Amino acid sequence: MTLISTKFRHYWPLIKSLQTGLLILTGLTGYVSARCPVYNLTTLLSVVGTLFLTVSGSTILNMVWDRDIDAKMNRTKHRPLPTGLVQAREAWIVGLTSSLMGLLWAVYLDPLYALIIFAGLFFDVVVYTIWLKRKTAWSIVWGGISGGMPILAGRAFGLGSVDAVGIFFMLGILFWIPTHILTFSIKYVDDYAAADVPTFPATYGVATTRLIISVSSFIAALSIILSGLMMDLGAGYLRLIMVLAVGLSGLALSTIFNASERINFGLFKYASLFMMTSMFMVILGAR
Repeated sequence: MTLISTKFRHYWPLIKSLQTGLLILTGLTGYVSARCPVYNLTTLLSVVGTLFLTVSGSTILNMVWDRDIDAKMNRTKHRPLPTGLVQAREAWIVGLTSSLMGLLWAVYLDPLYALIIFAGLFFDVVVYTIWLKRKTAWSIVWGGISGGMPILAGRAFGLGSVDAVGIFFMLGILFWIPTHILTFSIKYVDDYAAADVPTFPATYGVATTRLIISVSSFIAALSIILSGLMMDLGAGYLRLIMVLAVGLSGLALSTIFNASERINFGLFKYASLFMMTSMFMVILGAR
């Protein structure tokens, strides 16, 4: 096995490829939703490239900062940094270089686009990970805001400005993210306690956390629907989003009245499917 392929195999888990891929998809969705008159392969690849570099870079930086936490948790202790497969200094350099390259590329494309991407990176690495994650369970709000920046940036790039549709898209992602983070915080509450990371289940109880997940899912679905209505998305595509939103709402209600880990994880998986499908519906409906 060559050195390059070995490095790739070790770094791939550091960028959380599924999470990164979904955020790139949201950025593309935001751009296409603007019905920008310039749809060419070069521009679309530039959106993918800038988001891949910045999102991957910020994720690697987060992994470096949290390597001591990961080493204490059974779920994460086998990651490349805690096990020593990747050295922290090297990962810092790769993460910073990737982030900087993505930001410089974004500046070349459009300053407003670059500014929003930088805001997402700053909220994610500095505010969420470095400042608040080890202090308060409410740090996830800032993590959610950073997750909403790619779709806002993409739409701003297509329009040349920030508008209400972009804000509602961002809110959809912001309120979708707790479904992911809080579900894992319930399942791995002992891991987080061992790492001394404050979570909602430990701070407010599991029942309250499930209620927050449910309410967040409702708001996420409503925000996406409102975005589709405001951008005059094709009726067929919007109707499918609404049907999926009904299913999401039903599962959200179930988690309130049936305290089941199986249902909770079902909501988590369905919410991810809902968001991914909604992004594709917006892309197809905005053409």
